[in-house]
Amino acid sequence: MRVLVADDDDDMRALVAAVLATAGHTVTEAADGAGAWTICERDAPEFVVLDWQMPGLSGIEVCERLRARAAPAGTEADPPYVLIVTARGATDDLQRVLDAGADDYLSKPLTAEALATRVIIGERRMAADRARRSAEDALRRAQWVAGIAETAIAVQHEINNPLTALLGNVALLESGVRASPAEERESMRIIADQATRIAAVVRRLATLRDPRSVEYLRGTRMLDLSSEHE
Repeated sequence: MRVLVADDDDDMRALVAAVLATAGHTVTEAADGAGAWTICERDAPEFVVLDWQMPGLSGIEVCERLRARAAPAGTEADPPYVLIVTARGATDDLQRVLDAGADDYLSKPLTAEALATRVIIGERRMAADRARRSAEDALRRAQWVAGIAETAIAVQHEINNPLTALLGNVALLESGVRASPAEERESMRIIADQATRIAAVVRRLATLRDPRSVEYLRGTRMLDLSSEHE
């Protein structure tokens, strides 16, 4: 994965970068907070390791900016996983790290083994988050498809009879079969009534405020378009 390492201490930055590169990650380095932020905006790293205390922008400030930044328009980029490295160990300091939106922290002095373990934990959490989002997307899609099916069944159910009556009387008038003026007027009345019924169904569908479904046939549901739910 693409990893950014930001630390103003050259030796510490080299250690962290080496551990990550050995694990097979693509590493970009920054020597201060401003450089780290520039790289985040330009390259959108997936995993960010930030030293808390850096000149210009602190690691905490970079983290806060990352969490406040919205994904670019038209993209679904995941926010980066942020690991803060800190020499501070007080409870209030660690709470500050988490309040800034960091996913994890690592206390100094750090070892290569501890860092490697934290990165593995981060990778697993990222994979779990992606799986959860994928499952949620699939569920939303299934619900959307089910909603379309329920709507189609409801519309068919509500307009099938009036549409049949309307078309039947239109066909009768177009057939050329001789009918009395009274019979023609009755056919026209039926056509108008059934068209009004269909229009009412469309209006209820357009103004539905509390969509709910009801059982249509066993194992099949449809959108409830009854008039009491307008």
